[in-house]
Amino acid sequence: MKNEKRTLLLTTLICLIPMIVGALVYNRLPESMATHFGLDGTPNGWSSRPVAVFVLPGILLAVNLLMPFLLRADPKHENMSSALKTVTIWTIPLISLVCSGATLGRGLGYDVRIEQILPVLMGVLFVVIGNYLPKTKQSYTMGIKLPWTLASEENWNRTHRLAGFLWVIAGLYFIVMSFIGWSFPAFLIPLFVIILVPTVYSYLLYRKGI
Repeated sequence: MKNEKRTLLLTTLICLIPMIVGALVYNRLPESMATHFGLDGTPNGWSSRPVAVFVLPGILLAVNLLMPFLLRADPKHENMSSALKTVTIWTIPLISLVCSGATLGRGLGYDVRIEQILPVLMGVLFVVIGNYLPKTKQSYTMGIKLPWTLASEENWNRTHRLAGFLWVIAGLYFIVMSFIGWSFPAFLIPLFVIILVPTVYSYLLYRKGI
């Protein structure tokens, strides 16, 4: 419990960093700031300065504060992979630092290559999560939560072995493509693959009585 409280305090402090930095450079930022970007890094969504500096990071801060309670509320929380749980807890502050940092950097006039930074971050997370998916046990919070995987431990294990492999491949793909260039299909297709293929595979196992 003490370790959980210490971790929550540390992740909360990290989530506060973008807001503190934003407050320090507040007067140097434009009234309207780019907060959403296309696959080529071109801004296609804007927010007011207060929203970009305080509200958006504040939402991630709130998610960070809720995460330990959501994980603990899982009836099968004891089955959770400790490593995957750690990855989940630290993903929110990491996203807060990267996304808010990129937004502030763009607002200050720096050439932040967000079209490379975010896919690399996504790719690394996919690789890490993919490595731990085959090791996670049944739970209602982590993993591929389908009626068939939750009803059968064997179905769960087989589905997650396949999903782990696909997630690692997809993660490496995102990392490589971030330096080559993106198109919408090139970004979307691997996401469909890592969702649909394990789902169909799990259902086929179920039809076989597994």
